[in-house]
Amino acid sequence: MKKFTDSEVRWGIIGVGNVCEVKSAPAMNLIPNSRLVAVMRRDESKVKDYAARHQVPKWYTDANALIADPEVNAIYIATPPNAHLEMTRLAADAGKPVYVEKPMARTHAECLEMIDSCKKAEVPLFVAYYRRALPHFVKIKELIDSGAIGDIRSVHINMKQVLRPEIITHLENNWRVDPEIAGGGYFFDLASHQLDLMDFFFGKITHASGYSANQGKIYPAEDIVAGSFVFESGVLGTGNWCFTASKEAEIEETIIYGSQGMIRFETFGKGEFELWQNGEGPSLHQFELPKHIQQPLIQTIVGELLGEGLSPSDGISGARANWVMQQLVTPRLF
Repeated sequence: MKKFTDSEVRWGIIGVGNVCEVKSAPAMNLIPNSRLVAVMRRDESKVKDYAARHQVPKWYTDANALIADPEVNAIYIATPPNAHLEMTRLAADAGKPVYVEKPMARTHAECLEMIDSCKKAEVPLFVAYYRRALPHFVKIKELIDSGAIGDIRSVHINMKQVLRPEIITHLENNWRVDPEIAGGGYFFDLASHQLDLMDFFFGKITHASGYSANQGKIYPAEDIVAGSFVFESGVLGTGNWCFTASKEAEIEETIIYGSQGMIRFETFGKGEFELWQNGEGPSLHQFELPKHIQQPLIQTIVGELLGEGLSPSDGISGARANWVMQQLVTPRLF
């Protein structure tokens, strides 16, 4: 890997959509030795508006022009997944480190191509699985690793969502349910975070199998997935996801079962979790989450580039989430 020789990370963003309003981009100017210097979006009026509102000095409507900007020395790809592979190749060819949104790509094969491009160019590749750096999930990992709930037996992910009216009325503009753009449906968008978090807690998933279907027939992607998986550590896991459930059935929770207790949390909820230990509980553990939710992870990326530690989310780990999702949705029954 080539050494990052600059003393400051100067970010250029490709695709300044909703995720860049609060979650990610503003944090780049709050981290020491990090600045957002350029943004890109094909729609000129929208990119000019974004740059003006966020005080970004440069804007572009062409990704190649942003990547070629000599002031930009790190690229954040915040586009839908169908552009991740191409943009990663362009950034890597320019010798610039890459930070890419999740899911990492549409398929595991595309993830591997991204890894290969960055490896050949000797530039680091990071993925926006920012939950790995949030305080309550870091604490859960500490509890697991310390044996606080004994030997881990199994984990179960349960997610049921209603089909919101706006999904139907704005279906033509919803890339998240178009497999050609997103790789799949809301399962790929949301379960990718959950499965990556499981990888963070327990290590690599070595076996996975499942089934998927499109029961609602509202959009082309799968809307229900069920499956099981096994970690290299020996922990067993199951998951059940449905995105056309009734209001009464709505739930989002993950439960980790140990020989001496359990931990329950919401992946997409508040910064808190419930802990049961040795027959007692639950005790509620609460943590304050940052306004810009990706800031802790971006800080680790800046630190790694400047030679001060390692980031917990890279291309290798990010690709594993895609591999697991691919196994869980295959075969698709209908």
